Amino acid sequence: VFFFFKQKTAYEMLRSLVGSEMCIRDSMGRTRLDRPPIKTQASKDKFVILLKNDRAIEIPEMFLPSYTSNKGNYCISLGNLCKWLGDQAQELGVDIFTGFAGDEVIYDDNGKVIGVATGDMGISKSGQHKETFTRGIEIVANQTIFSEGARGSLSERVIKQFDLRKDSDPQVYGIGYKEVWEVPEKNFHPGLIQHTVGFPIGFKDYAGSFMYHIEPNQIHLGYIVGLDYENPHLNPYEEFQQLKTHKQIRKYLEGGQCISYGARALCEGGFYAVPKLTFPGGVLAGDCAGFLNVFKIKGAHNAMMTGILAAENIFNRVSSSEHRAKGDEIVEYEDAYKKSKVYEELFQTRNFKNAFKWGIWAGLIHGKLISMIKGKEPWNLRNNVIDCSKTKPQNQFQKKEYPKHDGVLTFDLLDNLIKTGVYHDHDQPSHLKIKKGLENMPEISYKKFGAPEERFCPAKVYEYIVNDQGEPKLQINAQNCIPVSYTHLTLPTIYSVQISVVAVSLKKK
Repeated sequence: VFFFFKQKTAYEMLRSLVGSEMCIRDSMGRTRLDRPPIKTQASKDKFVILLKNDRAIEIPEMFLPSYTSNKGNYCISLGNLCKWLGDQAQELGVDIFTGFAGDEVIYDDNGKVIGVATGDMGISKSGQHKETFTRGIEIVANQTIFSEGARGSLSERVIKQFDLRKDSDPQVYGIGYKEVWEVPEKNFHPGLIQHTVGFPIGFKDYAGSFMYHIEPNQIHLGYIVGLDYENPHLNPYEEFQQLKTHKQIRKYLEGGQCISYGARALCEGGFYAVPKLTFPGGVLAGDCAGFLNVFKIKGAHNAMMTGILAAENIFNRVSSSEHRAKGDEIVEYEDAYKKSKVYEELFQTRNFKNAFKWGIWAGLIHGKLISMIKGKEPWNLRNNVIDCSKTKPQNQFQKKEYPKHDGVLTFDLLDNLIKTGVYHDHDQPSHLKIKKGLENMPEISYKKFGAPEERFCPAKVYEYIVNDQGEPKLQINAQNCIPVSYTHLTLPTIYSVQISVVAVSLKKK
């Protein structure tokens, strides 16, 4: 078994989740007795509606939907968990390669997937080979599992190649911003889990925050914004910074220090946006297939469980097949998914996200209703449009002005970028390029939509430089890029393509 993972440990340490110990133990098999690195048990759930001028309405816990209850769960650092899982996997003989990314899907003459190829390394920005040049390698596998997370580059190519979305809704996305704070003991409440809606973005657009108190003294604070907002002047990063100025957030952070920052894309389409999972030579697993439960704002458990289902069904076919399942389509995996708790969970919450097209209040009331009847409602709310189709021209809105940052509670984007722990060699080719035939789209984006990519990118990768004649030119600051995979999803036309990607391969030795 070979496992390729693009990221190093530093960035992954930022992520966190709330989940059960049983799910994690299941991921290792019942015979494993090693205890996962979890300590902070959930102690209290809070849901707060934030209003302007530090006002707020806290919903009593007894009125919260049952799906949001975290009783018996733990607040977990996903970075620590991934490191622990990696150690356990290596003990079982899995080869794990971090810092490498899949760059190309390999097909045989019959169009079946037979593996992935990594990209060449040690190339200068001008395209010349440096002393550190290393040729990319091809990893040929009987079966390849694509598990890249939201909108993985190779996954999207495979989905397009085999038309896996033919019978599903288009996937929709959110952008999640995250900071980790170390706070004084008086502000720290072990196991406290708080979610909010409302301020600062208001009640029209789909957005909300989460806060986890994780021992010894850390607060993991995040803000998620759906990418279907209409106003191209909206700046999700600045909205996140403003969130921290509200009393219900500020009181926990005062006197503390922000030690990490990051962002990531989330698949929010839910049940109806899950594509076909199998194709000749491989399968989709994890969030690249969209297994996030938007109601619970949890997806790591489903990612792990679908990974288990994929591995079990591939192993069974490899073990029983004379040609070791080379190039086979493992249809048993999709059948197993449809009989799993993942499928049941997503089906019960299938209508949650799409109800928010009528506003936050309608979505919350509808969410409470479907949680009471456990997904037995006779209606199905489908979606047939992608996020970027909802972006409107800039002349329909006033520009949004955001307050200056104080450097204590709120931070400039470039100052926060230092806290990501992500490093890029400046002397290397850009992994982001403009698609052929769409070279004029940046100019249209700038003039018609006010260059929204300058604001929605969480790392200031996209920047327009205006010359003396007043003509804008797009500058791609690829060295700023953090692993988000969404920086082109809210544009009316997707003109950029990410060419450095991640993949996972399984091979029978």
